[in-house]
Amino acid sequence: MKFVSVFAVIFSLCVPLPAFSGQTNDPALLTELLKRAEENNPLLLAAEEQIQVAAAQIDQASALPDPQLSISLLNYPVNNLSSDTSPMTGNDFKLSQMLPFPGKLATKGELAHQQELWARAKHADLVLQVRQQVRDNWYQLSFQKQAISLTQANIALLDDVIRITETRYQVGKGLQQNILKAQMERSRLHDRLLGLQADAEISHAQLNSLTGWTPDLMQMEMPEADQISNLPILTELKQQARNHRPLFAAFDALITQAKQRIKLARLDYRPDINLWGGYRFRRDSLADGGHDFISAGISINLPFPVAKRRAAMSEAESSLRQVYRQRDNFSRQVDFEIQSNLARFQQAQELVSLYRSGIIPQAEQTYQATMAAYQVDKIDFLALTDSLMTLYRYRIDQSRAQSDALRSLARLLATTGLDQTAGIKSQQLKKEAPHA
Repeated sequence: MKFVSVFAVIFSLCVPLPAFSGQTNDPALLTELLKRAEENNPLLLAAEEQIQVAAAQIDQASALPDPQLSISLLNYPVNNLSSDTSPMTGNDFKLSQMLPFPGKLATKGELAHQQELWARAKHADLVLQVRQQVRDNWYQLSFQKQAISLTQANIALLDDVIRITETRYQVGKGLQQNILKAQMERSRLHDRLLGLQADAEISHAQLNSLTGWTPDLMQMEMPEADQISNLPILTELKQQARNHRPLFAAFDALITQAKQRIKLARLDYRPDINLWGGYRFRRDSLADGGHDFISAGISINLPFPVAKRRAAMSEAESSLRQVYRQRDNFSRQVDFEIQSNLARFQQAQELVSLYRSGIIPQAEQTYQATMAAYQVDKIDFLALTDSLMTLYRYRIDQSRAQSDALRSLARLLATTGLDQTAGIKSQQLKKEAPHA
């Protein structure tokens, strides 16, 4: 019977939610999409360039100032501008080099190095966010495709119901209003189908935008990823976030950078040294024989006014306190996101289990019993359509709950920094960055 075959199609679309196992085992197609996103996403490419910018600034910040060469025409008489009438006249060449107080250049170089670590950590965290967006759109598109298939299958069931109802009406056993009711339900399903197809196209376009790759996912099978089976408890997830989330390493770099600014502000109370040497060329025809002169000297800047340096110190100390408060706020936000996403995941998992083990089997039995009763005139048409649409809604809700669980998992992996390569990058950053 066609009812049985179409019903089998609906049943096959209801895939049980896989168990959690510590790390997702992504399908090959999703793995390829994630790889393409890391290679092609414009935001990630821009962040990589920012790393290069920050790295190039390290040598600039720690380099000595450029030496200064000056050429002077000294003591020319204003009456004749002659170089051989006055023994004071000469052409002076002077070379000078400013030497910052010991420690200043090293501190500036460390400031630039910490800025590079910040840029690297920001890039690694952005990788997490892009991967999460790819996963989110993948799971959303997967649900939408399942919902489209369920809706199409339910439309086929309604078409059969309409034919049966029309046949019963022709032999005087049915009502025309039942036919109209079934046709109205079919129109409503068709309207929902159009909306689902539009949403799927949007998710598809978003995936293409994130990855720069345009496979026709609408025509391809999208298998679900395996999930974690042994999810750590909440406190362990929070600790893992602090070990793996790149932005925690980024804040370590900012704190170190702020401390280096305080050190530099203290060093600014110390004078810099300027060494110079000069050579004066004189005319041989001068009365004293025109011997050349050499000269050398040293000068220092006087670190005044003190008020300016006190203001710089105050600014650096405020910056350090600000970074600590920003890190504390970020830490609390991460804890909130972990707790909320874990709660959403657990709720969605329980819903899927409830639908799979209780609600849907009962709805299937109710629909089958209702169909059998309707065929022998024991119940009316409204009861049949109600049981059919109820079963359809439950299957859609189960598919949505399954998608919600996977999307919550993707957000959880991104929030904790456990999502594969980005977590590894964070560990490398923590090794490079000194502890605050």
